[in-house]
Amino acid sequence: MAKLAQISGFERSGEPESGAQRAPRLRTRYYAFLSYSHKDKELADWLHRELERFRVPSTLAGKLTANGVVPRRLTPIFRDEQDLSAGGDLAEEIKAALAASQFLVVLCSPTAATSRWTNAEIESFKRTRPEGCVLAAVAAGEPFASDMPGHESEECFPPALRFKYDRRGHQTSKRAEPLAADFRETGEGQRMAFLKLVAGMLGVGLDELVRREQTRRHRRMAWLAAASLAGMAVTSTLAVAAFQARNEAREQRREAEGLVAFMLGDLKDKLEPIGRLDALDGVGSRVLAYYSKQDASELTDAALSQRAKALSLMAQVANSRGDSKTALNLYRQAMSGTAEAVRRNPTDAQAIFDHAQNVFYIGQFAQKGGDLPTAEASMREYQRLARQMVGLQPDNMKYRMEVQYADTDLGVVLSNQRRYPEAVAQFDDALSTMEAISTADPANKSYRQSVAESLTWLGDAERSTGNYGRAIALRQRAVASYNQLYSQTHDVRFRERLIAAERALGYMYAERGQVELAAQQYNAAIADADALTAVEPHNAVWLDNGARSRISFARVLLATGNTRLAAEQASVACQTYRELLSRPAPKSEWRKGWYGCAIVQSGLASAAGQKDQALAAAQQAITAARLAKTSDKVEDSFRLARAYRMVGDIQRDRGDLAAARTAWASGLAVIPNGIPEQPDEIAEHVAIMERLGRSAEAQPLNAKLNSMGYRLSV
Repeated sequence: MAKLAQISGFERSGEPESGAQRAPRLRTRYYAFLSYSHKDKELADWLHRELERFRVPSTLAGKLTANGVVPRRLTPIFRDEQDLSAGGDLAEEIKAALAASQFLVVLCSPTAATSRWTNAEIESFKRTRPEGCVLAAVAAGEPFASDMPGHESEECFPPALRFKYDRRGHQTSKRAEPLAADFRETGEGQRMAFLKLVAGMLGVGLDELVRREQTRRHRRMAWLAAASLAGMAVTSTLAVAAFQARNEAREQRREAEGLVAFMLGDLKDKLEPIGRLDALDGVGSRVLAYYSKQDASELTDAALSQRAKALSLMAQVANSRGDSKTALNLYRQAMSGTAEAVRRNPTDAQAIFDHAQNVFYIGQFAQKGGDLPTAEASMREYQRLARQMVGLQPDNMKYRMEVQYADTDLGVVLSNQRRYPEAVAQFDDALSTMEAISTADPANKSYRQSVAESLTWLGDAERSTGNYGRAIALRQRAVASYNQLYSQTHDVRFRERLIAAERALGYMYAERGQVELAAQQYNAAIADADALTAVEPHNAVWLDNGARSRISFARVLLATGNTRLAAEQASVACQTYRELLSRPAPKSEWRKGWYGCAIVQSGLASAAGQKDQALAAAQQAITAARLAKTSDKVEDSFRLARAYRMVGDIQRDRGDLAAARTAWASGLAVIPNGIPEQPDEIAEHVAIMERLGRSAEAQPLNAKLNSMGYRLSV
């Protein structure tokens, strides 16, 4: 989503951060006016209720902040549905309520963005209030998505919220960045977003409210614990009766578990190829319904394993349906069961294998959610379990493959943390394991594919450290492997992987200044992508692969001065991304592609002397960079920095050196400090610093690039 102003409040209690806007101290009838589209009524109801029942911590109430004296309660909150009289003049009463409100809270969604009433309420408020009094609660959609062609329908900010107003109450063309809290499922979480809104209104630090929330939760848990102890005394008597009935139930349980084993075995195996999620869900639900009536601690080893398998199956189904939260909860329950099975039988390799799968999925969810420390801990445990399996059964190829998977998965997490030398060591181990397995069975295509994948990961990690010699050699082997696999099998999945391998190898050649070799690989990747899309023109993965190859090639061509061919490649790629982004639920990868289009289009216009068009495209690249969020926050930052640098270059060419320096400074400001950088990121960092006259500071980075043999100009 677009970069939103952070509601951070104060550096220390009672003292506003420098530059913070001050809200007027008003004698208000309403503490806040809640503006929303009635299609968002459910969230509005919740937010209204939570705001009015929120009690400000006694340690904060009465303090003087930039927003005035902190009140004890955030009441009253105005809502038209509850607070307007039946016979009043609607427009006048709303205007009066707005005039009598200290804050305006806008519930933002695509519906609200197109509501003329919501927009009119914001306009009316901003004409008489500084913009610091307007807060945004993002419920759905994307802020500033209207800046992206084809994404206008995703815009969640009403027009009046997107622009600043001058002192006369007139809308300007300058973009506003309202204080915002993200209530979306993919955002900050409902409670944290709520606390951000409250912190913004009170003018206090978010951490102060979070600490208060934690204290309140701890007190509640203490009361619950006391109540639980009392309840245990009552239920202990019932446990005696349950013990007597247990023996009678055991015989019935043995018969039922035979049916359960069939459901989780033969029946599941027959249903999975069909892909019917409802049928698989039904199997898992029935098994869990059976075990829910039993004490888990009394389950046999076989029953414990079956219960865990049912939980894993339901987690798999939930994940396939896109319900990540439910899937993660189920995997955690399954992991508890498999952990108990391993505790009972620590030398049972199959029990360890079952447990390792759940450990892996927990780590994978953490990785996707950006919780890399948890992901690393899970992957290290997965690796330990895999090696334990092999120690118990050295000749079992399935378990040896688990070691390779574990080494690779841990390497990926380390790469995501930019710990590249450690990642190289893990990928080296994975490749060694996989090559040994493949040598034992050279006809096995799955093993050969795993070798190619290991070469890919290791090559990319070596490139990230600047070791281009080995990186290129590894990528060459990967290209050769996928070429051979495709020619022998004609399996399009191998050709799909080949495209990415050729594109990556082409970029590595370009970074070393070997432009002709780079062009060969890019042309091969484009030809393979075109061949696939000719078979299935609507396959989004193949279309994206081809467009990525073209836009990457166009950037290399532009950097080497071949604007004609760069324009040809960019034209095809950008048209593809327009079509992809017009599809429902566009992927973040496609937004990255559109960012690449804006960068190339800006460079082409600049080379042609079309400075206005170049500036417009570079500014569009800034918007695209803010929307194209990925799990790699550092990569996201450099994407934005590159766009700022281009804006600065164009402003310099237009003769506006002050605007140029402002843009370059903005680019440098978004680059994280003390984070390991990849070669192209180092080159971008150096370019911005040199433009700001900080060549001496850039010298160590320049020397590092030269030692790597990096040659691609920015």
